[in-house]
Amino acid sequence: MTSVGAELRVKGLVQGVGYRYFAVQRATTLGLTGWVCNEPDGSVLVLAEGDQGAISDLVSELKAGPASAAVSDVAVTWREFTGRYSSFDVRRHPSW
Repeated sequence: MTSVGAELRVKGLVQGVGYRYFAVQRATTLGLTGWVCNEPDGSVLVLAEGDQGAISDLVSELKAGPASAAVSDVAVTWREFTGRYSSFDVRRHPSW
């Protein structure tokens, strides 16, 4: 198992439709840690850490999204694993 980090930026109709809670449920089920937040530009930012394969599975889940969402893109930036998270949570934007 290779532990990595990833920053995932999700675009489309993804705010006000339960998308963050969908992301928390999927990430938790996959055993990932990190957080999700709404961005001022209407996108959703996900920072996930854990098994690289599980993160790839999360990307697939995020592309589908909940039934109420309409995802147009999920951009992935791979990062180093930090191990600083113990769960996966909804957060306010880090700069707010």
